[in-house]
Amino acid sequence: MAELNVQPKSKRPGWLWLLLILLALALLFFLFRSCNRDQNTTPADTDAAAADSTAMTGDTTSVFDWNTVDFGAPAATYDEITDADITVRGNDDYAIYSLDETILFDTDKNTIKPSAAEKLKQVSASMGKRFANGEVRIYGHTDAKGGAGYNMQLAEQRAEAVKNWLTQNGNLTGDRISLHPVGEAQPVASNATAEGRQQNRRVEIVVRRGA
Repeated sequence: MAELNVQPKSKRPGWLWLLLILLALALLFFLFRSCNRDQNTTPADTDAAAADSTAMTGDTTSVFDWNTVDFGAPAATYDEITDADITVRGNDDYAIYSLDETILFDTDKNTIKPSAAEKLKQVSASMGKRFANGEVRIYGHTDAKGGAGYNMQLAEQRAEAVKNWLTQNGNLTGDRISLHPVGEAQPVASNATAEGRQQNRRVEIVVRRGA
């Protein structure tokens, strides 16, 4: 009779089972953690993320770029501006009202002449009609006679005098107006002639369309 050679079934090592159990537990832990994080995401978190995204992309549709103001823009005709001493340039987005400094001030002075009141009234009325609530910038220019520091100081004082007049008499609030003294830095004519220097001495009131 032949002798049967029966081999005992091999058993898997215990450490292998332990490893499989640990892997299963780790998998369950990460799945639970992921679900819990999704449930804890609030609408506020979503809104904040959207706000960050908007900030990164930069929504500038409502921002007016003052660098687009062309001081050489063509002349504009406004019915309410009847004084020949006031020139207006610009477009539908902004207007530049320009007055010779001799119209507003005496030589080397920063006090507005009484005779200039009617001219500034026309400017303020025009701004109120066409650019209500718009931001206003006042630029003071001088010729190149005298020192650059003195000219800059005089330009600032004159721009401030115009601002004060507009806030006190022109129905404009001070928070709408900012000063931008230029001095002799941006001439529109040659400083070598009296006529050119007179053109360079000017105040420009720029107003933009309100937001």
